[in-house]
Amino acid sequence: MTSSSAFLRTLVTASFKTRLHSSIIVVNHRAAITATANKAFFSSFSRPLQDHQRRDTKDGVNTSSILQDSNTTLEALLSKTHQERHDHSSTPVSATKTADAFTGGGGGGGRGGGGGAPGPLDGIRVLDLTRVLAGPYCTQLLGDLGAEVIKIENPKGGDDTRAWGPPFAKNVDPSSSSTQESAYFLGVNRNKKSITINIRTPQGRDLIHDLAKKCDVLVENYVPGKLDEMGLGYEQLRALNPRLIYTSITGYGQTGPYRMKPGYDVMIEAEAGLMYITGEENGTPVKVGVAVTDLTTGLYAHGAIMAALLARHKTGRGQHIDCSLLDAQIVTLANIASSYLIAGQEAKRMGTSHPSIVPYQVLPSRDSHIMIGAGNDGQFRILCSVLQLPELPESPAFRTNKDRVRNRKALIAILTERLQTQDNAYWLSQLEGKGIPFAPINNIAQTFEHPQVIARDMIQEIEHPKAGKIKLTGPAVKYSETKPSIRIPPPLLGQHTEEVLRDVLGYDDERIRDLKDNHVV
Repeated sequence: MTSSSAFLRTLVTASFKTRLHSSIIVVNHRAAITATANKAFFSSFSRPLQDHQRRDTKDGVNTSSILQDSNTTLEALLSKTHQERHDHSSTPVSATKTADAFTGGGGGGGRGGGGGAPGPLDGIRVLDLTRVLAGPYCTQLLGDLGAEVIKIENPKGGDDTRAWGPPFAKNVDPSSSSTQESAYFLGVNRNKKSITINIRTPQGRDLIHDLAKKCDVLVENYVPGKLDEMGLGYEQLRALNPRLIYTSITGYGQTGPYRMKPGYDVMIEAEAGLMYITGEENGTPVKVGVAVTDLTTGLYAHGAIMAALLARHKTGRGQHIDCSLLDAQIVTLANIASSYLIAGQEAKRMGTSHPSIVPYQVLPSRDSHIMIGAGNDGQFRILCSVLQLPELPESPAFRTNKDRVRNRKALIAILTERLQTQDNAYWLSQLEGKGIPFAPINNIAQTFEHPQVIARDMIQEIEHPKAGKIKLTGPAVKYSETKPSIRIPPPLLGQHTEEVLRDVLGYDDERIRDLKDNHVV
């Protein structure tokens, strides 16, 4: 036996023994070992293994038969190990491989259909205890990226937004008397499995405990302290699964004098400055057309979870993520916040106008409106050429952007008068290809008919069990390799309860029947 072969045999045997008999290290299945000139090269590193993930010799691992070739990669070794384990377990081989490689709780995830490479979060399992928008939007993003998302719902009605309508999606069977699915719910709950659990019962809480052991991420949006009272808080679940990333989405955060207040998008818009700066200059404050604070918070939570997964890869530990509507809205005040903090400048409502650039706003044409921006002096000259107003750039009142900001009202009046001499279509054709920012004000129908929206696959169809084919917005980010996808439609209430209890938790029929009889699920 060569020294390199002996070294490899010793190294890999030790890895397997550690993996099988201790709680210290399990080697990631993507690590590859090659032996060359007595050196071993690792492509990735190990991570801690919890008690509930331990495997022993009864799993059927035969290391002596596996370690036959010094050029064998660890990935190949683990693949064979998983195959041997499959002979002794009801868990699918693919699920076992996913579990051992990625998850903190021994469970698989993100095994979506649709062909092609799995999403970047394939193998991550998410326990979703959220309702309405900010939380479900976050977990839908994770689901689109390939994570397996298990949505916990109240057996009596489920997520509040199931009833938020009209509009509702019509049932395929016109004679069906079952409740129709709301468009609101369908918009933020794809790529999820629904399981109904009464978490107010001891058995229901035990179910959450069992699921938390099998999951990498938990997302919840209860008032601070509520889940702690039920034995489902961060510290309690961390004791069961130290690798769990526990994400709390609240109105005001886990600390501070307002921590116990519930949070609503429109209230935070008002309280955190957004509504004050939104609307026409002499009009009343208005809210943004969509629940932008909820959506922004969901995006921040999604990004935080991704970062926490990377941190866990280094430390082996999960953590508590504290994400609030208030904090997210304060941060997204962006330059408005900076103008106040740096220069003490109070903001004001300006409609579609820009405080520091003129012209940069919606202007009326003869039959509609058009958004026009001239971000620099060169673009302003182009605009004036298109509008056949060549004298404006030469005027001392409008020569520079600083001049134009100072004489905003006079300039906008001149531009408006000129634009109202022609229809929108005329001006759009004249501005096309001139190198100046402009856009029509599209309604929603026009938006989804936009050729670029269609070309980018931003409208996708999927078959729903009650509503038939439904259209949903596609993922916003494109990946060259690990592509996001819509793999499963938004679920019916409790559609996957038995599947999750049986396949994820390993409950038998008798135990599932007992949970149903006791109205736990």
